[in-house]
Amino acid sequence: MALIVQKYGGSSVADAERIKNVARRVATTKEKGNDVVVVVSAMGKTTDELISLAHQVTDQPAERELDVLLSTGETVSSTLLAMALKSLGHKALSLSGAQAGIWTDAVHSRARILTVEAHRIVKELGEGNIVIVAGFQGITREMDTTTLGRGGSDTTAVAMAATLGATLCEIYTDVEGVYTADPRLVPEARKLEEIGYEEMLELASYGAKVLHPRAVELGELFDIPILVASSFSEAPGTLIHGGITMEVRNKVRGIAHDLDVAKVTVLGVPDQPGIATAIFEPLAKENVNVDTIVQNASVERITDLTFTVAKSDLSRAMQVVEPIAKSIGARGCVADANLGKVSIVGTGMQNAPGYAARMFRALYEKGINIELITTSEIRITCIIDQARVEDALVALHRAFALEKEG
Repeated sequence: MALIVQKYGGSSVADAERIKNVARRVATTKEKGNDVVVVVSAMGKTTDELISLAHQVTDQPAERELDVLLSTGETVSSTLLAMALKSLGHKALSLSGAQAGIWTDAVHSRARILTVEAHRIVKELGEGNIVIVAGFQGITREMDTTTLGRGGSDTTAVAMAATLGATLCEIYTDVEGVYTADPRLVPEARKLEEIGYEEMLELASYGAKVLHPRAVELGELFDIPILVASSFSEAPGTLIHGGITMEVRNKVRGIAHDLDVAKVTVLGVPDQPGIATAIFEPLAKENVNVDTIVQNASVERITDLTFTVAKSDLSRAMQVVEPIAKSIGARGCVADANLGKVSIVGTGMQNAPGYAARMFRALYEKGINIELITTSEIRITCIIDQARVEDALVALHRAFALEKEG
């Protein structure tokens, strides 16, 4: 008997019929002799609707209350799935994040899981129950409800799999796996049969929405194989794991894109020790996540400092940085929210020349200007005009022949 953790996204449980479909899939897994823990997201666009409702009440919803409100979405879907499974003759019960023992830090709207105390889940599995856990949420030691941020149900599922020692964590969504690029924008994108944690983490971190980066991190840390597949078909998905392929390849594995990019530039910054600390420490204290950072070459000990943040963090970032800019004698701050990023990812790039040149050539031939460039050992990212992201994806996919196997 294996223990399997399954996660179903919002599109998979968007209405009553889809919840019944998920119940049948879960029941089939149980009937094969497995213990099953299911993590669910909120139904369809419920989270967005709840956020909109909160903003109809107040321009600035209190973060604590917003977390309590948003957590109700997953509670609804988990209880309905438990009801559907019972109607199929299976023992099942739903648990909130708190009841499931998911303890987090106290950072509302983007909390991190500290530990999972799964005593209740183990007890219920021992009694033959299918356990349905409300994803995306947890509780602090002060007994306040928290949410884990967008995509947090993925993290819940992998954390559960790690804690319970599951054989496999299955992530079911509305696509059939991990593709070489977003198939909605690049029709010739190809589904990957498998991919390593490191490459998947880079793809997820730089815009591939199929799986949350923190879920990949946990999978790698605890060596939990993760299967990404569709809840609407029986097509084989993509297995994310730590196995090393024997295939020799020096090739880009996938292209990620992200439209949630804003740029902040602090102009005329004095080039002296402590300036970066003065800017980035207050941003960290406000939980503003900074991505790309570029500092221009100093001219007469004056430079410009540019960094990117999520668009949702831009207003908060400017509120933090503008007074700091004045205090350090900078000329001011400017922001640009009309940006996107495209990234090529592949372990084959680190020991072979020419990948950056080919990327830049492909963008140049489409007349796409590069605002910023950032790299890692297995990734090259270009910040570009948001309106040109789709063109860039298609051009890069063709430049690296990703529609072909191998």
